[in-house]
Amino acid sequence: MTKAPTSLVTGGAGFMGSHVAEHLLRMGHNVVVLDDLSGGFRDNVPANAEFVQGSILDHELINRLFDRHSFDYIYHLAAYAAEGLSHFIKRFNYNNNLIGSVNLVNAAVNHGVKCFVFTSSIAVYGAGQSPMSEDMIPVPEDSYGISKLAVEQELRVSHEMFGLDYVIFRPHNVYGERQNIGDRYRNVVGIFMNQLLRGEPMTIFGDGLQQRAFSHIDDVAPVIAESVNFPAARNQIFNVGADVPYTVNELAKIVADAIGKPCNVTYLDARNEVKIAFSDHSKSEGSFGSRVKTTLSDGVHAMAEWVHAHGSRESCTFEEIEIAKNMPPSWIKARSDRSAKEQEPALAVKGQPRIS
Repeated sequence: MTKAPTSLVTGGAGFMGSHVAEHLLRMGHNVVVLDDLSGGFRDNVPANAEFVQGSILDHELINRLFDRHSFDYIYHLAAYAAEGLSHFIKRFNYNNNLIGSVNLVNAAVNHGVKCFVFTSSIAVYGAGQSPMSEDMIPVPEDSYGISKLAVEQELRVSHEMFGLDYVIFRPHNVYGERQNIGDRYRNVVGIFMNQLLRGEPMTIFGDGLQQRAFSHIDDVAPVIAESVNFPAARNQIFNVGADVPYTVNELAKIVADAIGKPCNVTYLDARNEVKIAFSDHSKSEGSFGSRVKTTLSDGVHAMAEWVHAHGSRESCTFEEIEIAKNMPPSWIKARSDRSAKEQEPALAVKGQPRIS
């Protein structure tokens, strides 16, 4: 009898990682999930996966896991994927998205992993290149994209030097069930839904004419999970996701309809971001086959059903800002408001009422 493969999924308590882990279990893999729960939730981890709470920055823990399990495959999805915020948290970004990845690459080489599957991002492309294709020269415009491109390059040279096979995916604007809708810095579909559930207007940076092809998780996770079964895909890069771009204004109307709330929008000052970004998927379809994709309306309604069942989440601010210069005013205000609220208990101790 053929031994079932064993796979490590980093970030498997998060949104994309939990879906990939679920698909791997369906494929008959033994799955170990490594996640520090900084952005994910224990409840997201599939019941039949072994869960280890820990960080990819802990190289000693990683080495112990590799010694214990002799992983066949690595699916590396752990990352802090806030493109716009990454300008202001450079050290945090590079530690988590680059150094942590290098720890995994080292272990994969030293333990003879068969294939390293890495989720990069279309953030590596930069502006003015839509539709984005894999043969374009990457010119990332934010620290997040730079870190993802650096890991791509590290996998390339590790294959050339040590024979470590890899498959790299560049997914984009992925949304769906299990997404952390309380993250104010990323995942606009979730942000909109959370704002509507809390009775707040949906906030849009700039004029809302930014275009993205929003990709439902069911069109992304299965391709990533199954990629190790396609030998011809080894040591290549693939875009993966939806084909049809929509403006953020159009998205807001679809989300409001799915949640069952009026389309109430507040426009904020524009931020530094790519205006139009969507990908060409002909290479992926040529390697993994053409698949029927979820329409934006169907995908958003499916996510809305899940969100209604689970409710809104407290929208937290990122506290470890390293550069405050040129931050969007709404982010600065959110940090200031949170700081003031955290000081309220001290005021209450002095006999002043606490405002909740």
